[in-house]
Amino acid sequence: MTLDPHFDDVHSAGEARRAAREGVGVALATSAYGISFGALAVASGLDVWQTCVMSLLMFTGGSQFAFVGVIGAGGLAAAPAAIASAALLGVRNVAYGMRMSPVIGTGFWRRAAAAQFTIDESTAVSLAQTTQHARTVGFWVTGIGIYIGWNLSTLAGALLGDVLGDPRAYGLDAAAAAAFLALLWPRLRRRQPIVVGIAAAVIATILTPVLMPGLPVIIAATVAIVVGWFNWLGAHDPIGSAEDEPPDVAEREGLP
Repeated sequence: MTLDPHFDDVHSAGEARRAAREGVGVALATSAYGISFGALAVASGLDVWQTCVMSLLMFTGGSQFAFVGVIGAGGLAAAPAAIASAALLGVRNVAYGMRMSPVIGTGFWRRAAAAQFTIDESTAVSLAQTTQHARTVGFWVTGIGIYIGWNLSTLAGALLGDVLGDPRAYGLDAAAAAAFLALLWPRLRRRQPIVVGIAAAVIATILTPVLMPGLPVIIAATVAIVVGWFNWLGAHDPIGSAEDEPPDVAEREGLP
């Protein structure tokens, strides 16, 4: 019998059940604001079927909100900026895919299926677990649960769009921003993320009145990426403290 509780069968089964419960809870909470996307998309000029197809195929809430937000503000003339904004936000899923590769395992069809469910929430729930099995369960339960719930709530929001009227009257336009702030807040522990976040917000605020919708966000994000890539402001930050990032298991080594 091993002395390491991570490899105890009973402990592993309990961890997997806890991961499944967390995945279901996150799926229910995340799916709820799919209604806001459906309503906002219809209010921005998309048809119900266009809105639903976007959720079925794109399935990355940030990119979807970015797209309909820019289209709603600038119309079809802003389509290039809308596509660029959505693509820029979607790039983060590539990093998630690299990080989740050891969790998903090998096999073409398994990896192809996992690609559709690799999002912020499924990655976060998976990496919060302490055993390989629990991580796998957390990823699939969260990803599939959100995919089903998000598409159902998108359809509901799109169908109820005309009944609801202006989504801003219910604060639905702020749902995505609140969710992104919740994801960003835990990262604001070092000097560089704080300064980059403030600088990006200032740049976007200054440029919004004078540029086409979508372009200020792209420019602000580009500045943030450049600063982060060269680590201009983080060279003297403490690295590797327990407060910055929770400990992880062995397969994390060598990965972003």
